[in-house]
Amino acid sequence: MPDLEPASVHADENVPLLPVGSVLVGLLAFASMDVVMKSLAISMGAYNAILWRVLASLVLVSLVFFARRPKMPGPEARKVHLQRGIIVVFMSYLFFWGLARVPLAEAIALSFIAPIIALYLAAVFLGETIHRNAIYASALGFGGVLVIAGGRATGDYDEAALLGIGAILLSAVLYAGNLVIQRRQALLAGPIEISFSQNLIVAGAFLLLAPFFAVLPDKADWPLIVAGAILSIIAAVFIAWGYRRAEAKNLINLEYSAFIWAAIFGWLFFREPITLATVSGTLLIVAGCYLATRRERKVAHIESTAV
Repeated sequence: MPDLEPASVHADENVPLLPVGSVLVGLLAFASMDVVMKSLAISMGAYNAILWRVLASLVLVSLVFFARRPKMPGPEARKVHLQRGIIVVFMSYLFFWGLARVPLAEAIALSFIAPIIALYLAAVFLGETIHRNAIYASALGFGGVLVIAGGRATGDYDEAALLGIGAILLSAVLYAGNLVIQRRQALLAGPIEISFSQNLIVAGAFLLLAPFFAVLPDKADWPLIVAGAILSIIAAVFIAWGYRRAEAKNLINLEYSAFIWAAIFGWLFFREPITLATVSGTLLIVAGCYLATRRERKVAHIESTAV
């Protein structure tokens, strides 16, 4: 496993292979976690799937976090942890609720629109300038969403799938806000502290509703819950390690490998076909993201829900 300590290593202009490999491993772990969470969300509902997986993640990451005898985060770090944790509560529920109703590849494709939305949020909250490319990118990304949604709305009308698409798009909006906050958070804390804080906040929020909605998992679900917890921690650590050692602009395009894994895993585990509308819409969204990041500017990477 990569070194968990925050690194002050400067990015290499030639993009070292180790950061690239680390990010690719992390993305594979995230895609595998999405398979686990889709299965759990179908079996026990999105709320219970997230609740038990987050509790398992919290137990595991706590062992590592407290073994390192950490210092108490400062006021600014605690504030950012809380802000991002609250966003993740709603973001994760919407995403996994939608994932139970939408093919895996479609869900991942729709989530790719988040970096485009993040450009506008960064302009509002960070005072960054919106360039002409961002406007063109928005048009391409929105067109891609319409193509994917249109493919669902034509022919055999599936209301549940359309509701799932709506939930994933709302999650993508929150995800964009998560990316903006993540920029500040990465400068204030290491990956283990971030993972611990995020799991703690999300677990606390979901436990508030436990008396009304929590159901004990069946024995058959526990291996998936533990697997999901382990995969989420592995993914977060490997991606954080890679992004601390190479510039985001050199790694951002690796994120689109998630669609390949989603397509393969969706077919293998759920027999989900890959439609022409999904592929076409994905190409438009990816083209929009590429156009938005062509300028030599730093853009936050796309991170799957790792709580």
